[in-house]
Amino acid sequence: MIPDVLLTAVIALGCGVAVAGVGLLVLGRLRRRSVAASVSAVVVVAVTAVIVSLLVANRAMVISTVDTPRLAVLVVVAGAISLSCSLWLGRRLAADSMWAAEMRERERTLEASRREVVAWVSHDLRTPLAGMRAMTEALEDNVVSDPATVQEYYRRMRQETDRMTLLVDDLFQLSRINSGALGLTLEHVSLRDIVSDAVSAAAPIAAAKGVELVADAAALPVVLGSESELNRVVRNLLVNAIRHSPAGEPVTVRGGEDGEQVWLSVGDACGGIPEEDLDRVFDVAFRGESARTPATDGAAGGGLGLAIARGFVEAHNGTVTVRNDGPGCRFDIRLPAATARRPALRP
Repeated sequence: MIPDVLLTAVIALGCGVAVAGVGLLVLGRLRRRSVAASVSAVVVVAVTAVIVSLLVANRAMVISTVDTPRLAVLVVVAGAISLSCSLWLGRRLAADSMWAAEMRERERTLEASRREVVAWVSHDLRTPLAGMRAMTEALEDNVVSDPATVQEYYRRMRQETDRMTLLVDDLFQLSRINSGALGLTLEHVSLRDIVSDAVSAAAPIAAAKGVELVADAAALPVVLGSESELNRVVRNLLVNAIRHSPAGEPVTVRGGEDGEQVWLSVGDACGGIPEEDLDRVFDVAFRGESARTPATDGAAGGGLGLAIARGFVEAHNGTVTVRNDGPGCRFDIRLPAATARRPALRP
């Protein structure tokens, strides 16, 4: 005769295997459902296996009829608690899984962006370096000797050096933004002064292009921010607007205060941006043109200016957007006013 303990083990094993087989079929159908549903199904299978084992053992008179209701109550209560925990755990795992998937997607996007930047910046550096090397060799070999040509070579070499310096500085600023090493020194800054300084700095580029700068900065209030970064933001937007506006057309700068926010807009006459490119304007190395030939207006860069502007604005807990408006497009900056209750600055 089989001992009661061994018979109980055989009954539990048989019932467990039978219920697990049904559970596997159920889990197969839940494969495309949520993680919480799958984890809950596992708990239900385990509790069901115990209950079925108790019922079969009771029928086989391995356990007494008196103990069966009490054991059933214990199993049901423990199962309810386990099911509640499994639902919470499943939702937590689902949230963590989604977060991990988003992080992996973000890492892939950043890696693809880095590769694209390296390729494009390499192109932008190769062109001036090749020209500088050719001019240097010409000077060393005395291919050119008349003073006027020599001075012209020196001027062009200095121009190419300045262009590469701007490009390297853009890369440095972008690395500060992406690495979270952007430390801002906050103070009360007048946006009117920032706009005036940026307009003055961009005036030679506008004059060379034949573009008129129109700035209405009288209504600009004071904000709490970093003067150098905000100046860079406005200057980058101005240079971008000047570069894409035809000669004889104005580039306008306006601003004001709207409740607890300060707004600043830069409008141009570029003819508008295709709708499919509006979401990509602030992407790293996006120029909206197929040619990679650097501009000759002294404002050429690696397509990093707008990405840097967005990074600096977001570091001030602000937003920068672009939309088509009239004969061109309009970039809008919104920053918390100096009197507004400010959250912690973003890294």
